[in-house]
Amino acid sequence: MTQTGSKVPQTRTETQPQAGAGQVRPWRPFESLRQEIDKIFEDFGRDWRAPFGGLPRESLFSGALGALANPAVDIVEKDDCFEISAELPGMDDKNVELKIANGRLIIKGEKKEEREEKTKESYLSERRFGAFERNFALPEDVDAQKIEATFANGVLKVKLPKRPEAQKPEQKIAIKTS
Repeated sequence: MTQTGSKVPQTRTETQPQAGAGQVRPWRPFESLRQEIDKIFEDFGRDWRAPFGGLPRESLFSGALGALANPAVDIVEKDDCFEISAELPGMDDKNVELKIANGRLIIKGEKKEEREEKTKESYLSERRFGAFERNFALPEDVDAQKIEATFANGVLKVKLPKRPEAQKPEQKIAIKTS
């Protein structure tokens, strides 16, 4: 006995749900992909045994000065030292604090601005405040007693010299012929 079947025509209609009260948000593949990638890098940074602890994202921000939320920092390793450069536009050395605590280098900054204008017809008063804190695990081969810092034109430069035994001297190796 053979079975015969009939095909039922199917139609498909697509509707886009609108995000409203009690409705499901539309699927956003790139948003979820970005969240997953961020999570991977956060986990990677925590376990990575690199100098400065894989550059953790430990910043504190309060106020309206968005540029201070997470100042740009460059870290360069040289033969004899590490150099950290932090861009702190509009700040001066009185507003920046640099210290070492519990094997970490801590850079803190705070900026306050107040402006007041009075005329016969109006009065204007503005206040802005911003603060940040970045901290980095110090590599074991840094000589903490010889750290130097300079501040010029809104850029903080910190030089972290390596201990003499951590510096890798160059050695030439003789090539023998056979």
